[in-house]
Amino acid sequence: MRERVWVTGYRAYELSVFNDNDPKVTVIKYYLKSQLTQLLDEGLEWIITGGQPGVEQWSAEVGLELQADFPQLRVAVMVPFTDFGGRWKEERQAQLAALRARVDFTASVSTTPYTSPRQLVAYGDFMSTHTDLALMVYDPEFPGKAQYDYERISRLAARSDYSVRMTTMDDLQEAANEYGELQNDRSQNE
Repeated sequence: MRERVWVTGYRAYELSVFNDNDPKVTVIKYYLKSQLTQLLDEGLEWIITGGQPGVEQWSAEVGLELQADFPQLRVAVMVPFTDFGGRWKEERQAQLAALRARVDFTASVSTTPYTSPRQLVAYGDFMSTHTDLALMVYDPEFPGKAQYDYERISRLAARSDYSVRMTTMDDLQEAANEYGELQNDRSQNE
């Protein structure tokens, strides 16, 4: 049974998303909802993600929306160190703070402000040992910051029963096409 999923992937800027009204956000959230709903049908209890703007924050938002239909679902936002996001623009900091206030659990893996890259390694270790599988919106053909998580998860999956569900750019394009067809059907039925 896969009860805890680590959701991670591209940062918003890596997808050229610079505001929450971008149609790409809608498609990615649509895709995440379909994947997470499938996992919920298989016994998912926790979505555990980070606080990066992009796939991580969007997955937490989707998880919170899914709680209306799946009240047993819990959402956690874990960050690597206490001052995570402290150098972001005020708007981004406020967004993260608001999200952390809404989820079921949030904490910093390290109890100190950023001091070294070892904290990021410890964060990755924590995320992979406290989850049963990973859902990654990441395509190795289009590298990004999530490459380190991808490499960690791939190594872990190769030597244990930890599993990973990868989402490639082709998967996102397919989701965009499906979402577009749904919207067309809805507008024709109105």
